[in-house]
Amino acid sequence: MNAPLVNATRFRTEHSTDWERLESLVERLEKKSLRSLSDEDMLELPRLYRTTLSSLSVARDTSLDRSLLAYLEQLCVRAYFQIYGVQTSPGKQILHFFMRGWPEAVRSLARELAFCVALTALAAVAAYFLVRSDPEWFYGIIPQGLASGRDPAADADFLRNSLYDDGDGALALFATFLFTHNAQIAIFSFALGFALAVPTILLIAYNGLMLGAFFAVFEAKGLGPNLAAWLMIHGTTEILAICIAGAAGMRIGLALAFPGVLTRMDAMVTAGRVAATAMLGTVIMLAVAGLLEGIGRQTITDDGLRLLIGATALAGWLVYFFLPARFRPGAP
Repeated sequence: MNAPLVNATRFRTEHSTDWERLESLVERLEKKSLRSLSDEDMLELPRLYRTTLSSLSVARDTSLDRSLLAYLEQLCVRAYFQIYGVQTSPGKQILHFFMRGWPEAVRSLARELAFCVALTALAAVAAYFLVRSDPEWFYGIIPQGLASGRDPAADADFLRNSLYDDGDGALALFATFLFTHNAQIAIFSFALGFALAVPTILLIAYNGLMLGAFFAVFEAKGLGPNLAAWLMIHGTTEILAICIAGAAGMRIGLALAFPGVLTRMDAMVTAGRVAATAMLGTVIMLAVAGLLEGIGRQTITDDGLRLLIGATALAGWLVYFFLPARFRPGAP
């Protein structure tokens, strides 16, 4: 009757020194850092980890007491995290996100991103010609609340004032509504990607239809370039953010529909990591777009300067995302 207890006691006596030593090193890593370990400690750590794993395996096979199993399992998990886990500080992790993580995630979505950009452009062109051929198409594309009087029935003076004169605050209201609407499209484009990417594709196409419909209205009154300048100052960042969010949603949907050699769950996990990183950056881009829109609407009314700022912002994002890896900090 006492054999299991004797065996457990002998087992503890023979191996407890290694366990305690490993626990001491792990506690030092948890409370301090890797620099707190000497060279001997660094060499000893993996050996102690393997020894403790072996002890855990024996303890499970011989059905030793639960308290010992719980102790060894917890110790192995803590040691695994310290040996194989991320050992960087929050500051370094943030720096890595901006220097490597975010741009690499966007580059990995290049095909989906190109598709979203092309779809946006094609939908915009289609809506432009539809509205120019029959203005009634505008009311089927643009919600009344979003139009705020900027529709085919508006005269040129009203439309021009909507781009430059904000004396009654109407432009601020319209810009806020437009930004909120676009932010919602970006979020839903990503969030609904799991539905085989179908809602994502529809949302990206709808966003392009809206752009084309508005441009057709302003172009009909000779204000197309003026609208383009007003949109570019923040729109290059905002529309690119929407397309990246759409690309992230598509990656998830495609992984679910076509997992390839991976299991469907593994494909979803892999796609989700890339998509989540890209989407986190998209939130930052939307914040930048909001800042550019606020500055552009309130302080910049020159069309040439608006176009310059928008083009510079777009060029900056493209360089940031697609700069060859060999030119990036830390590249070999």
